[in-house]
Amino acid sequence: MELRQVRYFLTLAEECHFGRAAARLHVAQPALSQQIKQLERELGTPLFHRSTRHVELTEAGRQLTGYARTLVAEAERARAHMAELVTGQAGRVSVGFIGTATYDVLPHVARTVRARLPHITLELRGELLTPQLTDGLVTGAYDLAVFRPGAVPEGVNTTPLRTEPLVAVLPTHHPRAADPRLPLAALAGEPFVIHPAQPRSAMYDRVLSACTRAGFQPPSLVEVGETATLVVLVAAGHGVALVPASVQSLRLDGVTYVPLAETEAVELVLGHRGQRNSPAAQQVAAVVEECVRG
Repeated sequence: MELRQVRYFLTLAEECHFGRAAARLHVAQPALSQQIKQLERELGTPLFHRSTRHVELTEAGRQLTGYARTLVAEAERARAHMAELVTGQAGRVSVGFIGTATYDVLPHVARTVRARLPHITLELRGELLTPQLTDGLVTGAYDLAVFRPGAVPEGVNTTPLRTEPLVAVLPTHHPRAADPRLPLAALAGEPFVIHPAQPRSAMYDRVLSACTRAGFQPPSLVEVGETATLVVLVAAGHGVALVPASVQSLRLDGVTYVPLAETEAVELVLGHRGQRNSPAAQQVAAVVEECVRG
């Protein structure tokens, strides 16, 4: 049974007249009659009662009508869905985020894609480290990833998103928590809560380099993989921390974010797999860039 025959059948069922049905279908009447006969032979039953003046559905024809409408509707849905896939309006896209981008970038991207690209299914993972994300781009676990720049594997391309300052995270009761701007050297001698050295977080090197430029190294480090846990540990009095300013969107009792007197900043990039990305992934990438830069 061909889809064309099903369309012809439905048109004739609606018109109950070969001439009018052929005109609607823009085919010759003998061609329409031949296709209907072929369909009847294939199904093994007449679909229409024919006379010189009248055409009407048989019981089998009436039963077939429901199936035929479903077939045509599903074919149209498939065609529309394929068109959406080609233009990037539909598909499945996996996006990973480092911890420090989980709380401001991820929600914004999720809301925008849901509103603008409702037929794209997003798979979102947050609180990941840069090595996990770049490895995931190589293996195909992620179509896109938001992370800090550094050593990037071959085949992974990056697009700059933004540069943001570092801020200090202090327990609310800390004597410098009320400072409008804090010299980083004022934290010399304090234990630091920091993203881990293994697997190596991009923030680990950034924080220790900033401390070195301020003339000290923290006497002790508490390493933690998740940004939310890092802030919680600061609130609990386990030390102080340096984080990108966007982490201030993570509001927790017991901590205060204080701007630094120095200009210490970190970059954020969007990683993708170049030409291997689907049209849907390209659409989501554009949304990520817009959300971060805008």
